[in-house]
Amino acid sequence: MTDTGIAITPGTHDAARRTYQVAVSPERVQAAEAETTARYARQLRVPGFRKGKAPPMVVRRRFGDAIRQSVIEELLRASWEVAREQDALKPVADPQVRNVKFEDGAPLTFELLVDVKPEIALERVSGFRLTRQVPPVTGEMVEAQLTSLREQRAPWTPAPDKAKPGDLVEATIAYLEGESGAGEPVRFVLGQGRALPDLETRLMELEPGGSWEGTLTFPDDHPDAAKRGQSRRVRVTLGEVKRMALPELTDAFAREVGEFESLEALRAAVRSDLEAEARREADAKLRADLIDQIAAANNVAVPPSLLDRALAAYADAYGIPDQQRGRFLNEFRAVAEAGVRRDLIVGGIAESQKLAATEEAVAAHLAEIAQRRGESPAAVRSALEQAGRLREVERSITEDNVFTHLLAQCTVEEGPSTR
Repeated sequence: MTDTGIAITPGTHDAARRTYQVAVSPERVQAAEAETTARYARQLRVPGFRKGKAPPMVVRRRFGDAIRQSVIEELLRASWEVAREQDALKPVADPQVRNVKFEDGAPLTFELLVDVKPEIALERVSGFRLTRQVPPVTGEMVEAQLTSLREQRAPWTPAPDKAKPGDLVEATIAYLEGESGAGEPVRFVLGQGRALPDLETRLMELEPGGSWEGTLTFPDDHPDAAKRGQSRRVRVTLGEVKRMALPELTDAFAREVGEFESLEALRAAVRSDLEAEARREADAKLRADLIDQIAAANNVAVPPSLLDRALAAYADAYGIPDQQRGRFLNEFRAVAEAGVRRDLIVGGIAESQKLAATEEAVAAHLAEIAQRRGESPAAVRSALEQAGRLREVERSITEDNVFTHLLAQCTVEEGPSTR
């Protein structure tokens, strides 16, 4: 116990988290209670007494719970300051507190969990051999993209025959056992995985207005938890069936899509966009391969606390419900681990080589965006700040700096273009 009346005992830890067992002496607790009680007496009015004149016992009886909470909060802050100074911690967030025990006449005890910035030692970050492969853009890929553009502008018109994959169907599903017989309306495009395969098959066998009765079995991951793994007898009635009326690929269509003089100009622009995307994919793969080689050469381990934090962030971002969280975390663990390892390496090199994005670089990047959009840099910055995306710009510039630095010290070969 230090002269502050606070004892800090280190517990389990990894490269990104520290835990501490904290004990605050009864004398320090009593002093904090007395000081807090006096402050309440000065600031609050107690019926029957002039302001500031109520006895401490009366003040504690009237404001006991609030005083107790204030004392705990004050001692938590004081203990955190002691722990931070004791181990020269560099926290990345406020500490977590758990297992608080506070009884009259006994020490106040609790556990502090502190996430800190991990420090990794990278002995080798250069001299690697890498291959950059840009996949070719085929005529089929260009035509597929043109088909997608046609679908975006295609109206839905009544189908002249039975439904088939790609058609928009409207139907009703009535549950015949244990539920109301009223039909539940559904509307979806066949073949997109939004309905049970057996249901889609039955709908494609029906004429509009026709019905089918039978049993449907719901999968174990069905969005409605009450139906998972259940078999239900249903009556399915097909309503309207609509099909896309794809516009013809003509010069007029090209002009409708954008400022293209002809269909060939549109086709050339689509090919150019696909080739640019292929180059971006090749660069991303090149960077991933480099990170893998650096990680292997330096045996970069991912701290468990960082991995847990990343997995939780992914689950929250994807809106994974609690009942599916365990399976999601197991399936996504490898992806999250690779992402954390990449961040550790990039962050470590950015710090050691002073490659973090500067304000001047961010301003220049925002000016480029503003010029393309025909807006002012201030408007672009404001929009990004409001959307919480300015940090993404800074991170992107930093990563570009890091990989430019690293790749300049590696051998990069252009490999055969394969798809």
